[in-house]
Amino acid sequence: MTVTPKISINDGNLVVHGKTILTGVPDNIVLTRGSGVGLAAGTFIGATASDSKSLHVFPMGVMEDLRFMCCFRFKLWWMTQRMGTCGKDVPLETQFMLVESKDEAEGGDDAPTIYTVFLPLLEGQFRAALQGNDKNEVEICLESGDNAVETNQGLCLVYMHAGTNPFEVINQAVKAVEKHMQTFAHREKKKLPSFLDWFGWCTWDAFYTDVTAEGVDEGLKSLSEGGTPPRFLIIDDGWQQIESKPKDENCVVQEGAQFASRLTGIKENEKFQKNGRSNEQVPGLKHVVDEAKQHHDVKFVYVWHALAGYWGGVKPAAAGMEHYDTSLAYPVSSPGVMGNQPDIVMDSLAVHGLGLVHPRKVFNFYNELHAYLASCGVDGVKVDVQNIIETLGAGHGGRVSLTRSYNQALEASIARNFADNGCIACMCHNTDGLYSAKQTAVVRASDDFYPRDPASHTIHISSVAYNTLFLGEFMQPDWDMFHSLHPAADYHGAARAIGGCAIYVSDKPGNHNFDLLRKLVLPDGSVLRAQLPGRPTRDCLFVDPARDGNSLLKIWNVNKCSGVVGVFNCQGAGWCKITKKTRIHDESPGTLTGSVCATDVDVLSQIAGTDWKGEAVVYAYKSGEVVRLPKGASVPVTLKVLEYELFHFCPLKEITSYISFAPIGLLDMFNTTGAVEQFDIHMALDKKPELFDGEISSELTTSLSDNRAPTATIALKVRGCGRFGAYSSQRPLQCTVDNTVTDFIYDSETGLVTFTLPVTQQEMYRWNVELQV
Repeated sequence: MTVTPKISINDGNLVVHGKTILTGVPDNIVLTRGSGVGLAAGTFIGATASDSKSLHVFPMGVMEDLRFMCCFRFKLWWMTQRMGTCGKDVPLETQFMLVESKDEAEGGDDAPTIYTVFLPLLEGQFRAALQGNDKNEVEICLESGDNAVETNQGLCLVYMHAGTNPFEVINQAVKAVEKHMQTFAHREKKKLPSFLDWFGWCTWDAFYTDVTAEGVDEGLKSLSEGGTPPRFLIIDDGWQQIESKPKDENCVVQEGAQFASRLTGIKENEKFQKNGRSNEQVPGLKHVVDEAKQHHDVKFVYVWHALAGYWGGVKPAAAGMEHYDTSLAYPVSSPGVMGNQPDIVMDSLAVHGLGLVHPRKVFNFYNELHAYLASCGVDGVKVDVQNIIETLGAGHGGRVSLTRSYNQALEASIARNFADNGCIACMCHNTDGLYSAKQTAVVRASDDFYPRDPASHTIHISSVAYNTLFLGEFMQPDWDMFHSLHPAADYHGAARAIGGCAIYVSDKPGNHNFDLLRKLVLPDGSVLRAQLPGRPTRDCLFVDPARDGNSLLKIWNVNKCSGVVGVFNCQGAGWCKITKKTRIHDESPGTLTGSVCATDVDVLSQIAGTDWKGEAVVYAYKSGEVVRLPKGASVPVTLKVLEYELFHFCPLKEITSYISFAPIGLLDMFNTTGAVEQFDIHMALDKKPELFDGEISSELTTSLSDNRAPTATIALKVRGCGRFGAYSSQRPLQCTVDNTVTDFIYDSETGLVTFTLPVTQQEMYRWNVELQV
């Protein structure tokens, strides 16, 4: 028997599972099948050229009439999503592409949908990206970033993987590439830093670079007094020693950051020194960290620095920093980045230059910086402006070599100095870095939260969700800080609650919405974090919920015993390829209607267990409605722009033919079902359930006697405090919380059982709840 590969080139056509994906494939495009476990379903695409160059563009073939979704860099630092149907729709700097097709070999309308992922890779000193041209060809752009580093071929430039479940296909593809490249690790193998499970505050949007020691203290105090104490703190840009230049009228300043400024020392500046003076016995930064931890019960303090030290790097021959061998370098963007959005940081650095620590000395730089921070009690770093390194590869073996040198040095220093893998990677959406990250476990998922830009809020939510499809395979995506007192605060908060990401704000001291924050933060400062990176549902993968005027964005995730689907109206704004910037393209997007169902949560059946029959109880957070949903049924949802709803899907457990149960969770928290940690059913052994009159037509129309003996005990482990809800088809006989009998309310029309969990003094406390039914 001959095994036909699922991916092949036949008569100039690239065929995947019987469906032609590309036509007119040139003769210089070669396929190499993946070998070994995990690579069997995949194929590498390579290309050859007649001459050696530092930059090649290889057409792969023509793509037409197929829906695709891709993540591309719209500017040097960040990706966003784009949907299309043909080659010319593929943007410059595409780093991830998912294509939809039907398996024609299976025949008929019932043929399964096939999802094919394209991952442009790093090979040697070269980095590949995808792009389209006006002939609808999809091209591989291969470049080294150093004119002296040339090649005439690449065998493993793009990896293709295909299957019937898009989330599994992406997961398997990245794991296959991990095995092939051996230069990075998948998210599932990495240690997640502990701060993710606690509420945080970042100084950036509160103070920008004007942050001071006093400001840090005020912010922590202000949030704690309102009952939502931050347990992690990020001291963002503004704490370091940088050149004190006179204000240059021509120097670009955005939100206080002077992009050409350079680092002059590894210690804190005078704003963080006690009484404005350096004190060798107790450094000012240590004093700030000690205050935060001892007086405000902060558990984790992170501080900001750029990958190059500061925006403009390290000042050459600065006193005490001569041993880093810093020299001025002038960044050069790749043609793909230049063809998308120009960047003010690059404009500034191209004129003024960046002080680049020699790659052989960069570990020493990081290690001395991080050792000093650790001695002050700092637990980790937010490492920003990372992609600048790709523009400085000339003379250093190219962009991939230089990026890998810096990444390896950074990760080695973090491993040595911060026990909890304390690193947040930021402004780092290039594959040079992603495919070089063996340890870094948290990555900012999109461009910033911009409190004063009305166009940014819908874009932010759609971008983090689609970028997470790709980034979430490498690290836990961080959906950024936001303001709790803001017209779009609820919208942002609801998304963070189901994103699986850190939850932190950048409120100015005194500017808080505590009613909103209490939907996210428990009194002990912990959060109910979802289990996975939040991603768009399958039916959203190829529609455009930011631009098409028709589609709602649905984001799915799971908690330990349930699933959740957040629905957001994100229409009206996006990145414009003509103006090369983000803009509003519909001033008044319409009200949209869609629907949700249990199977929108891709892995709900795994959460529910083998005996689940597909029935679920759905709790809609905003409306408060509880609905028992038959298998295959859906719930409608209608939203205006910047509106949302969170649907929690709780698999229904059939205890007997007339008693069914599903725990829901804390009804007033955004991530309601995140409160339920464990759900067990213990059947009563010695009692046979008492029936009414022999025959029971339906559990939904029959009420059992309150005097009956219990049939089963439901045992739950739950976190948090406040209104707790569960579904029971029969009124429970008794409810206890930590063995104390507790009053409950039962609504026989909906089956909703509610009772109150008290506030506990213990952190991360798990209540033992029992209901007899």
